[in-house]
Amino acid sequence: MNTIVIAPDSFKESMTALQAARAIEKGFRRVIPNANYRLIPMADGGEGTIQSIVDALQGERKVVKVEGPLGDTVEAEYGLSGDRKIAVIEMTQASGLHLVPKEKRNPLWTSTYGTGQLLIDALDEGVEQIILGIGGSATNDGGAGMAQAVGVRLLKENGEPIGKGGGKLKELARIDMSKVDPRIQQVKLQVACDVDNPLVGEKGAAVVYGPQKGATRATIRELDEQLLHFANIIEEELGKEVASIPGAGAAGGLGAGLIAFLDAMLSPGVELVLQATNFHELVKDADLVITGEGRIDQQTVYGKTPIGVAKAAKQYGVPVIAIAGSLGQGYEAVFEHGIDAAFSLVPRIMSLDEAMQQGDSLLEQAARNIAVVSSWNKST
Repeated sequence: MNTIVIAPDSFKESMTALQAARAIEKGFRRVIPNANYRLIPMADGGEGTIQSIVDALQGERKVVKVEGPLGDTVEAEYGLSGDRKIAVIEMTQASGLHLVPKEKRNPLWTSTYGTGQLLIDALDEGVEQIILGIGGSATNDGGAGMAQAVGVRLLKENGEPIGKGGGKLKELARIDMSKVDPRIQQVKLQVACDVDNPLVGEKGAAVVYGPQKGATRATIRELDEQLLHFANIIEEELGKEVASIPGAGAAGGLGAGLIAFLDAMLSPGVELVLQATNFHELVKDADLVITGEGRIDQQTVYGKTPIGVAKAAKQYGVPVIAIAGSLGQGYEAVFEHGIDAAFSLVPRIMSLDEAMQQGDSLLEQAARNIAVVSSWNKST
């Protein structure tokens, strides 16, 4: 066995993706010390994506002050690759639900303006590519705040700018794109989006996600109507239909705003991370791939990191083993999607807290045991 690619996601609240990769490598080296190990920390576009790509590309994190969902100043981080050509942004850093106290949650008032400010800061760094993960937002403004931050003028009938928040979309009458930062058109903007909700309707942003953001039944109806108005004005002014596009309803309609104003592409998050980390090039001559995350179950097949890794590896005929903190109901479904074997790192009955606290040592031991079996298989 010559080359082993280790590409896990994070084990939530226990290990980052890089820490997990190092634990797996340590366990394998106890049995197969002379293999060529390639560590590629992974993520699926959600929480942890910044850290994974920063670790994989030997980059750094930058902290900037931006406007939070309610207009107050918050500190937000984003990642820069080692060559400073790629910026990785999670919109939750600036516009996430966790930034709004429960008693103040009301998507009529929250805005994605801070997310737009992060985009501008990345442009100031001179990047050539931006990966933006969307989800977990406190907002339902259709990405209007983000658009305003990058220079889109959203105007009332009298020519004055509309206010911020989902409750102001009804005032929109005209859209002026003449002041948009021209650097936006010079970068490759890719959006990590793992939901297919349209902007409006029964599966839309307001109806599906509004309640968790503090919306009442009356507020949900109002927001849905305002988003429909927003979509109608976009179609009239820009000639783009965004109301029914899959993913347009992600992050309170931020997906729609990114498509309408910035011509962004929406893609499954793990695919963007695989691309950013040059995974295909690193795996094509590998003998074995090890992946994993905190839990593997029947839901894992729906766009989760281990499946994305496995599908990529299978393009080159490379066997894939997954290690998880736990194997949940229906985990066997992953065997039909490129994973050849799956193991839990828990060796005995223990509490969740105990398993998480000992995560790195348990993962190392599980990897060691798997390496013994792998080393017996001469075909690898």
